[in-house]
Amino acid sequence: MQPELKKICVNGVELAYFERGQRRADRPTLLLVHATGFHARIWDYQAEAFPDYHIIALEQRGHGHSEKVAVDDWRTFGEDQAAFVEALDLQGLVGVGHSMGAHGMIDAAALSGRFARLLLLDPTVVEQQAYGPQYLAMFGDELHPAAKRRNVFASVEDMMTSLAPKSAFPLFLPRIFADYCRYGLQQRETGDYVLACPPDIEARVYMAARANGAIYDSVQALAIPVTVVRGRRPAEGNVQDFTSSPTWPGLAAQFAQGEDVHWPDCSHFIPMQRADDVIALMRRELEAAH
Repeated sequence: MQPELKKICVNGVELAYFERGQRRADRPTLLLVHATGFHARIWDYQAEAFPDYHIIALEQRGHGHSEKVAVDDWRTFGEDQAAFVEALDLQGLVGVGHSMGAHGMIDAAALSGRFARLLLLDPTVVEQQAYGPQYLAMFGDELHPAAKRRNVFASVEDMMTSLAPKSAFPLFLPRIFADYCRYGLQQRETGDYVLACPPDIEARVYMAARANGAIYDSVQALAIPVTVVRGRRPAEGNVQDFTSSPTWPGLAAQFAQGEDVHWPDCSHFIPMQRADDVIALMRRELEAAH
């Protein structure tokens, strides 16, 4: 079953999303939200494991088919998600988010009151005292290094060949890596392709990672069950290590009903590296939401 691309204007921006299945009174809707630099189709592998569910995969502002708008505070992503679920009148959601998408989902759940359970895959919430302008000051007058990412490719195959040996990409399941490349490019009139998330927008998202100190207000406001999954911890002081977990180990304990799941053998890219284990957790959350 192929997902259907749809668009909606909320919170002053046009957001794209992919929808599978129909709403059902006897089963919750599953909302999937991607990480920085990714897109909604990165969830295809997991979504296909639940053919009997209504599933929506959102593309956040600046990403995929959504409007190319930058942010300076991750709370904006949560406000977008809250406005999105309210506009579609979704209730009793089981939310699954990765990294920045999971971070925003915490705010969205607190703002909207429309989620029944959350599965947060490395939600990139650091210790409360780490929030503030000191992180942004690290970059001076420069953009985050992601701004220098290669942006133009001759084809999907060109992108796959270029990225396959780099960074954490060798850890991705081959199918998910292929989906990342296939749906992460947009063709130009010249015939070549550019990234669906422009490098300068991706860079600004990373630079805004520690602007949302109010995330802890949302954490403490939530009474619903929340599962936090973390990967391996980074080397001391290495805040730019994308292969390890940026999530504070004490985060789950800050939720009224929080559960901490630690996978020390896994990178930050949990849904790409351990996709089947994520499916098992998703199945558990859906069954509990019934």
